[in-house]
Amino acid sequence: MNLTEQEPVNLHDLLLIRHKEKTWKKGAYLFQEGDKANEIYYIKSGKVRIGKITPDGREITFRIVNAEDFISEVRLFCTLSTYTVHAKAIEDCECAIIHKDDLEENLLINPGLSAEFMKMMGIHHQKTHSKFRDLILHGKKGALYSTLIRMTNSYGIKTDNGIIIDLSLTNQELANFCGMSREVVNRLLGALKKDGVISIADGNIIIHDLQFLKDEIHCENCPVDICRID
Repeated sequence: MNLTEQEPVNLHDLLLIRHKEKTWKKGAYLFQEGDKANEIYYIKSGKVRIGKITPDGREITFRIVNAEDFISEVRLFCTLSTYTVHAKAIEDCECAIIHKDDLEENLLINPGLSAEFMKMMGIHHQKTHSKFRDLILHGKKGALYSTLIRMTNSYGIKTDNGIIIDLSLTNQELANFCGMSREVVNRLLGALKKDGVISIADGNIIIHDLQFLKDEIHCENCPVDICRID
């Protein structure tokens, strides 16, 4: 179907476009590197990790996509390309899938929806840019500290004892976000615990001194919608 122009417009209007629905079990791939990049995904339930395998076999996690968010790793209005990242379900998930051709057709006839879609893509670009900026400028310590800051913005719950990151991660999974080995993350987390900056309880990290992490990486206080891991 074609989506006629309407006011007000928001990204959920994309679901008025012809689409199909599919479910995946935890651990299954929605798509992998090298697959044809011809669809975008709307997460109806569950969580999906966007990542990449490096030539030396390490896994890097770029972001986690939650329910009611979109995965759009396609190049619109260009020759069909392939995915350069993979999308893996970290919980059982259900998605609505919109084909690239249908999306392009509706964006052309609906300027309002096109503007909202471009805004979403711009925010994703800013998130990626800021993350790599921290990796390049501040090294391994900065990579971990900035990841913890982003996690507080995405999954933080404020308590009298600090900010609980309500996302259960192994040290290896945390290392994947930082692009480093688990051993390095273990050492850096140990130092933060020793200094009382963080603690760990029931598998969740608790941030006791968020300002310390920000000061260490000369935090620029980016808007919260940019300084996130989702």
